[in-house]
This record gives sequence, C-alpha cells and structure tokens, in this order.
Amino acid sequence: MTDSTKSKSRTLLGRLREALAEEGEGQERLDRITQIIAESMECEVCSIYLFRDDETLELCATQGLNPESVHQTRMRLGEGLVGRVAKTSHVVNTADAPSSRGFRFMPETGEEVFPSFLGVPIQRLGERLGVLVVQSREARKFTDDEVYALEVVAMVVAEMTELGAFVGEGAALSARHQQPVLFRGGVGQEGAAMGHVYLHEPRVVVTNPIADDPQAELARLHDAVDALRVSVDEMLATAGNGKGTEHKEQMQVLETYRMFANSKGWMRRMEEDIARGLSAEAAVEKEQSAARTRMGQVTDAYLRERLHDLDDLSNRLLRILTGQGNNTGAEMPDDPVLVARNIGPAELLEYGRKLRGIVLEEGSVGSHAAIVARALAVPLVINTDNITTEALNGDHIMVDGDQGIVHLRPDENIVEAFKDKIAMLAKEQERYASIRDKPAETLDGKVITLAMNAGLMADLPSLESSGADGVGLFRTELQFLIRNKMPKRAELAALYSRVIKAAKGQRVVFRTLDIGSDKVLPYMKAQDEPNPALGWRAIRVGLDKPGVMRMQLQALIRAANGRPLTVMFPFVAQFEEYCEAHSHLERVLEREAALGHPIPENLEVGAMLETPSLAFAPRKFFEEVDFISIGGNDLKQFFFAADRENERVRQRYDTLNVSFLSLIERIVERCNETGTPVSFCGEDAGRPIEALCFAAMGLRTLSMRPASIGPVKSLLRRANLDQVKAVIDEARARGDQSVRPAIMGWLRGR
Repeated sequence: MTDSTKSKSRTLLGRLREALAEEGEGQERLDRITQIIAESMECEVCSIYLFRDDETLELCATQGLNPESVHQTRMRLGEGLVGRVAKTSHVVNTADAPSSRGFRFMPETGEEVFPSFLGVPIQRLGERLGVLVVQSREARKFTDDEVYALEVVAMVVAEMTELGAFVGEGAALSARHQQPVLFRGGVGQEGAAMGHVYLHEPRVVVTNPIADDPQAELARLHDAVDALRVSVDEMLATAGNGKGTEHKEQMQVLETYRMFANSKGWMRRMEEDIARGLSAEAAVEKEQSAARTRMGQVTDAYLRERLHDLDDLSNRLLRILTGQGNNTGAEMPDDPVLVARNIGPAELLEYGRKLRGIVLEEGSVGSHAAIVARALAVPLVINTDNITTEALNGDHIMVDGDQGIVHLRPDENIVEAFKDKIAMLAKEQERYASIRDKPAETLDGKVITLAMNAGLMADLPSLESSGADGVGLFRTELQFLIRNKMPKRAELAALYSRVIKAAKGQRVVFRTLDIGSDKVLPYMKAQDEPNPALGWRAIRVGLDKPGVMRMQLQALIRAANGRPLTVMFPFVAQFEEYCEAHSHLERVLEREAALGHPIPENLEVGAMLETPSLAFAPRKFFEEVDFISIGGNDLKQFFFAADRENERVRQRYDTLNVSFLSLIERIVERCNETGTPVSFCGEDAGRPIEALCFAAMGLRTLSMRPASIGPVKSLLRRANLDQVKAVIDEARARGDQSVRPAIMGWLRGR
C-alpha cells in the first residue's frame, strides 16, 4: 500500500467525518456519504443498501442511480449481487456484472449502463447491516487498494449506523438499540421476570472510528498490545504453577492467546487500517468483525474455537484501549436481568438471587448455567441469537421463561400484558401458599409425597416456604463444578452437615457425584467422546476413580454424625454397578467405624433409574436396593433416542406418550412386587399435568423444584386418580400416541 493510497484513504475518511458532523437528518447524511464516496473513488455510482428485516435489503441512498428507486428497490437475502454479498459476507468485484453469477436486473435503478461492480458487506462484529456498492461505466475490476479502501469505509458506515447517525425524519433507518425487539429462544428455567439489562461482558461501543493523527493511534495500539501481551504472560505464569494433567488444557488456551497476541499478521492488518485513517479501536474491531464472520462460516470445531480465542483477545484489547480493563463501569440496576453470551456456574453464583432473570445467547437445558438457574429459581431463556449485540446496559427487558421469549425494550402494550401475567402468577402463588401445610391428597384419598430438588445451601429455606416433604434430590456436583480445584473432604463434610441440619429432621437424598457428559469439572481433563451423554459419566466415573467416590462417601458419613443418612448412586445401568458402588460404601463404613467416627443410625442406599436397561434388571436388584428414583430427564432422552440438548429433536417427543407412561407403570409394578419405594425426579415431575399422570400410574413420591410444589399440589388435591387412570387406559386402547389431548379434554370438561 503506497503512501499516496494511504493519504487518499485518510482524506476520504476525513470528508466522511465532516459530513457526519454537519447538521441534518439521517437521509441527508446517507445521501451526502454516497456522493463523497463516489467522488473520492472516481466512480459514477455509489449506493448503500441496508437491511429492513432479517431477509430484506433496501436501497437507502444512491449517487448515480435513479433517485426515485431509493426506498423502492428491495431484494431478498441472496438475491442479485447485492444479496449475494449480504448473504456470504464476501466481496464481489467484477468488470461484467450482468454476466456474473446471480445477477439480477433492476430496471427501475438505471444501473444497466454500469458494468463494473464492487460490493462489500457493511457489518459489525459479525452482524450484517447492509451492503456498500460502487459502480463504474468503465468495464474494469477494482484494484486491491480500492477494495480495501471501500471495506474501511464500510466499517465506518457500520459504526455510524450503530450510533444512530442516520436516524431522523425521513431517515432510512430506525434508531438502533432503541426499537422493541422480540427474541425467541429455549426454556432453561420457567418463570416470568421484568427488569433492566445488566450485561455480563458488555461490548465496547466505538464512538471515534475516524482518527486525525495516525502516528498517535499507532502509538496507542502498540502500547495497548504491549499491555495485552504482559497480561497474557502473567496468566501463563500463574497457570504454569499448577501441576497435573488438568492444567494442560488451560495452558493450551493461554498459549493460543499468546500466539495471537504476538501475531505479526494481526498486528500488520490493524496498522494498515490505522494508516487508512481508522482509530485504534476501530482497527481492532474491524479485525474482530472479520474473525466473527469467519467463525460463522467455519465448520471445523478446532478452528472455530481458535477464532473464538481471537475474538476474546480482541475484546481484551478494546477494553485496554478504552481504559475499561475488567471494570465495565456499569452499575447493576435494582432489578437486574443478566444478559450474556454464556456464563460459568461460579460466575452465576456470584450474582446469586439478586438476579430477576437470565438470558443467554448460547447454553442448553442441561448446561451448568441452567442447573444453577434452576437451583436459584431464576427464569432462564437460552439460545437467543444476537441478544448481546442488540442489548445495552439499562434496557428494559422482560423474560418469559415459560415460553422461551424475551422482550427487549418492549412497547407499552406488551408491558401491560406482561404485568398482568406476573400479577396472575403472584395471585396463584398466594393461593398455593394457602395449601402449603396441607397434604397432596387426591379426591379419592391417595396421598402423594412432594419433595424438592436442591443443590445449594441457599435452596434449603424453600423446604419450609414451599411445603416440601423433604429433599428428594440434593445435587452434590454443584460444589465440585463451582470450584477451580477438587474440594477437600472436610469442606464437603461441613457443607453436608449444614444441609442435614437445615432440613430439620426431614429426609435428604444425597446423590453422589454426577459429572461427565455436559457437566465437566474445570480441573479434570475433558474426555473427547463422540457422544458424551452415553459416555464416561456419573457412577462410571466414580467406579473408575474409587478414591473420589470414597472421599465423598466419607464426607457424607461424617456429616451425618450418627444421624440418618440417605445416599443415591446416579446413572446405574446394571445391577453389578450398584453392587460395586455399595461395596465401596461398606468398606468406607468399616473404616469410619474403625476410626471411631459415628455411623448413621439409619442408612438408606438407593439408585437412580435413568437407563431403560435398569427397568429390566434382575428381581434381586429391586430386592437389594432400599429405594429407586426414576431420573426422568435422562430416562426420557434414552427411551426416545432424542438428545435433550438438541432442540430439533427434544420437542418431538411427549412425556405423556403412551409408551413412556407404560414404561413408568412397569417400573412401578416391579417396585411394588418387591416392596421397593419408588419416586420420580426431574423437570416433568414439576409440571402439573405430567405429575397428575405419574400419580395415576402409581407413583406416590415426586421430586421437583420448590416453585412447582404449589401448582402440582393444587391440581392433585382437585383430582380423582382412578378417573385419570381410566382416561389414560381409554387413550391407550384407542391407540393414541399421547394421552395429553385426552387428559386436557377431561380437565376442561370438569
């Protein structure tokens, strides 16, 4: 790139900045910009196409085409050369546009006399905003310098679009970050919440994309990169102090950071952007935007992860340049709704119950964040594409965790309707509170035990407030997931002791460590498995690492300190696994007794039935085990061969499918034959209609999140289980695939 080219580019950007600083409405600015670009690049035509919606581009300003076509010419994403640029985020540069693949003739524009075409995407951090086009009568391909110059201009147009420079009367655009937006995602945790956005990692808004002094900007960039390199070296030095294989993966990530931070190519591209006239921040973001675009097009998981590392490194560099560091400067509102791309369990727990709701761009129903959100009883919506790009700190936001919907900056009608929903939910909670101390007894005299699920000390107060009959599942893995190293036996014993004490004599079922699959400990080497849900997890990990299992069992026995104790082994697939786990427990009991530690006065040992194979285990298994807990979440996904992390198939199968209910009925029958207590534990237990059907199939204990106990109890107390069973049997006899329509019809009829 020659000095004259750099000077020409800086002159163009300088003229653009002057135009943007002038008084005028948004459309006037757009018109002026197209005129300046056409003149500076010595082209007859310059046009700006912007998205009107996700699939439609509109000609919003032009110099050289028919002015009457402005706001009249529209095209679909992928349609014509302009649509092709928008869809692929790739430059199209041709000397013969009419002969190019995908060309679309638009007679209203008068563009047929301009064969040369150069189109570049207008985008910011991977978000498509539009297309910038120049055309010429002379049949020629544009030079690399001209392409580069137009890309730099498109970057500035994108920044100005973000900042609302083209908003006003007659403007082409509505104000970004000011209009209502509806996001549809997945349900991570039910509930409704209204508040204001608090971004976990707010993006840096570049307010000065054009710079006066390239040398000063280069110096700022070099200083910031030096600081970045020092911080990465410090992180590496800290991580290097650790020992063992668990540090290997962390070291690999940090080594990748150092590689990018010292990349000459990355540095050279940013220096060239600054030489063209961009500020240091804009140069960094231009490279970051290109990386995000590539990230969306790369299918290789390793390359995507490396591009993600570069994206994170760019964010760090932007924070250094803007003086933010790790402190965003934003104050948490009184009614915070956390918005993040993703978040770890420890970080989420730091926010605690002060959060009204959580919205994630990524995540899954079984992710660590979802587990913690359920423990905190905070509404969570996952898989909300691009919400971190759209949302700003302080934006009004409403989270409908029941439907997986998020309203950002909602209008007044939506707000009022949502307030009505929250008021109705509050009124229902009042009604549930009135039956809190009453049994879940059906009209035909059957009493159902409703226990609660927990995983944190903070959950235990819900035992009393919800009216739960004990803790049917205490997830012990959360204490392992939120730490950076393996917890000590004494720490676990102290925690379990507090849990038992807080339960005030009510039964607490401690499930031993359930890790693997989606729950990977940060200090354990992740297993590269083609299907983790069917891989090395839960009891399989415990049996292969008996030292960890025995350490946890010792902690539980010492926590009980002679009091009753209930232990449950997860993910048992065959009788032999239960026998082996039980033998470890017996050896621990013998050792504890030899050491003089009190042994539980009553010890119950159970298994979680999460695999169809265990439903067909030998009768002796059901005779040996003290109790069975059906783990509905996993059992359903294995029964239907439908990954519950996969939204495309997860919703395809109904819990009230007659085949699944028949399996539940068979498990209950086998347990009844041997007098083995059986319960159902999982999300479906907390859904009133499902809970009603489970009870009708013979289950007398259900375990669910505390907030579900009231709704489930309310419906059970108004139902006759014999009648419900009759409706289910009739549906099965008819050959219905699911009993849901029949049950819903019966309830409406009552």
